[in-house]
Amino acid sequence: MDAVSRNNVKVTGPVDGPVVMLAHGFGCDQNMWRLVVPQLVEHFRVVLFDYVGSGNADPSAWNRERYSSLEGYADDVLEICDQLDLTDVVFVGHSVSAMVGVLAAARRPHRFAKLIMVAPSPCYIDDPATGYTGGFTAGDIDELLESLDSNYLGWSGAMAPVIMGNPDRPELGQELTNSFCATDPVMASVFAHTTFHSDSRADLASVAVPTLVLECSQDVIAPREAGAFVHAAIPGSRLVTLDATGHCPQLSAPQATGTAIMEFAGAAR
Repeated sequence: MDAVSRNNVKVTGPVDGPVVMLAHGFGCDQNMWRLVVPQLVEHFRVVLFDYVGSGNADPSAWNRERYSSLEGYADDVLEICDQLDLTDVVFVGHSVSAMVGVLAAARRPHRFAKLIMVAPSPCYIDDPATGYTGGFTAGDIDELLESLDSNYLGWSGAMAPVIMGNPDRPELGQELTNSFCATDPVMASVFAHTTFHSDSRADLASVAVPTLVLECSQDVIAPREAGAFVHAAIPGSRLVTLDATGHCPQLSAPQATGTAIMEFAGAAR
């Protein structure tokens, strides 16, 4: 299937500009980037897309087996890059997409120039044996996923404002709720299980391109300990802490997020 149509790919900005590819996280779609895109398109060719099972991607292309692994989402990224023949891509991955970018860059290194990880977490579950802090116990994750599976719409309404983390701006939590609720519950469940059970810590050693770790000062999904782990595991990476609360700085702090992306994407090319 045509990846551009399948993944609802949109390309904007100067045709000959350096390429920035924006990848959304669980429960979201490319619309989550709309507040930073106006900054980026002045200087970059911006590629937006929806993973299969999200947004306006073709639902008929969804396959449980493929999307039960982060490799399946990396396949979406790589097939878009191959079809558009993209090279020197600056891949900007939000949340779980940060780790999708790691996998994609390891498989097609000639396609990628840099990685920008927005609110990344390589593993959401604490690992007492190694001292790793993911922010959740295994029991927490089991409870979260059981709640999601039993009442997805109710879970979305309760969890989205917590994930967004800006109670003084309820419209942001409502937007994330709406995004969650627009996703097919079965497809969302598979993506959630894939996301929250993933452990990409060992994959970080494969990163061989300049990398920016962009974390928020307060984030219940990706705590700063997770950002510090990613930074330490990727030699030469840069860690920037945004003065932003919550897990979606592209919505809660779009100017600061866009500026950080532009500065890193345009530096040392």
